[in-house]
Amino acid sequence: MKNISILIIQYPGAMKSAIEGLCELFEMASRLSQEQQPGLQFNVQVLDSSELNGDELSHSDSEGGADNGFRPFVTATPQVIVLPPCLVGSFYTEEQQVLSRWLKTMHASGSLLCSVCAGAFLLAQTGLLNQRPATTHWILAEALATRFPEVQVDDTKILINDGDLMTAGGLMAWLDLGLELVAQFGTPALMRQLGKRLVVDTAPRQQRYYRCFMPPFDHGDRVILKSQHHLQNHCQNPVTVKQLASDSHLTERTFLRRFVRATGYKPKEYIQQLRISKACEALEGSADSVEVISLNAGYDDVSAFRKVFIKITGLTPREFRGRFSAET
Repeated sequence: MKNISILIIQYPGAMKSAIEGLCELFEMASRLSQEQQPGLQFNVQVLDSSELNGDELSHSDSEGGADNGFRPFVTATPQVIVLPPCLVGSFYTEEQQVLSRWLKTMHASGSLLCSVCAGAFLLAQTGLLNQRPATTHWILAEALATRFPEVQVDDTKILINDGDLMTAGGLMAWLDLGLELVAQFGTPALMRQLGKRLVVDTAPRQQRYYRCFMPPFDHGDRVILKSQHHLQNHCQNPVTVKQLASDSHLTERTFLRRFVRATGYKPKEYIQQLRISKACEALEGSADSVEVISLNAGYDDVSAFRKVFIKITGLTPREFRGRFSAET
């Protein structure tokens, strides 16, 4: 019997449906595997983070360090440890030194560490994500990148499998993580069969399909804020940095520097985001043709519109409408 040990950490505010869902997903995967190729069994345990007591941490100097760390609840190093998404509370934003030290011990002993959504903050606290790619919910991405600047945050991805570390994006990305683990420890065929049983899409997805443009307005620069309000209402019209700078009574160089510092975007990128955001709304809620939506968004050239749309959303306009329109 090939056993795959998976440990899910239940911490204050953790999304209970994700924890239960992962348990049931792996249980179903085990049953499917035994129907097709007997011998694969996912053994899942749920550990309450309160069971981790700093006094129980022992540092073994023995070669390999197989017994160092917290071990009152597991008989061996789990092959996979999952930090689920957070639904409420601030546990993931606070320093969790005991959990962090334990995760590093488990990683050093061979555990694959995984996070979903806000769980990436707990994983990042270990330092193991430094200089490594990682994803989290797109709403949390800026906060993660600011707090842990050495982490290569990519919020366009639903899931990043970086070998010994795996991160997943949104609240429901535990499904993507679970399917990836089934494919990795079982087979891609088993994963696809599981997806059919669950009636979920097992094709590759990207988080940017679902992302909304949420520019910051609380940066404190009133001059730039005025420009943002102007662009919000007139982004479909031709606009230049020279014009924006003149309206703000600033030099182009000063305006550009302050705009980037306040918003995180260059004016051209900001305008593109606004235009594509409005185009997405039109694709979701109207029956207008792509050509009409392109023109209304500020693009005379529909080909240029498609290129920018794909760059930002990862989908063509028609693919986006097919996926998200209420009319389909």
